[in-house]
Amino acid sequence: MYWPAMNTDQPVKHAIANKLREAFTPETLDVIDESHLHEGHAGHRPGGQTHFRIHVVSPAFKGKSLIERHRMINATLAAELAGPVHALAIKAQAPGE
Repeated sequence: MYWPAMNTDQPVKHAIANKLREAFTPETLDVIDESHLHEGHAGHRPGGQTHFRIHVVSPAFKGKSLIERHRMINATLAAELAGPVHALAIKAQAPGE
C-alpha cells in the first residue's frame, strides 16, 4: 500500500490523514489542503489549513449510503471540524466503486 509522505509543517492535514487511516484502514487516501483557493472567503485564516478535500476508499464503506459515509467521517474528524477546519469536501467510496 502506498501512502504519500505527510508534510509535518501541516499538522491539521497530518491529523486528518492519521485519524482516517486509523478509523477506516483505507486502500486509498488523499487529503488535499485547498485553503489557498479560499483566501478572502469565510473561514480562511492566514497559514491555511482551513479547507480540505478528501478522497478515501475503504471496505468500511461497503453497503453504506453516502450520508452514512459522511457521518462516519465527520464523527472521526469531530475535533478538527469543531476547531481549525472550516470546510471539508468528502468523496468516500468502497473498493470497486
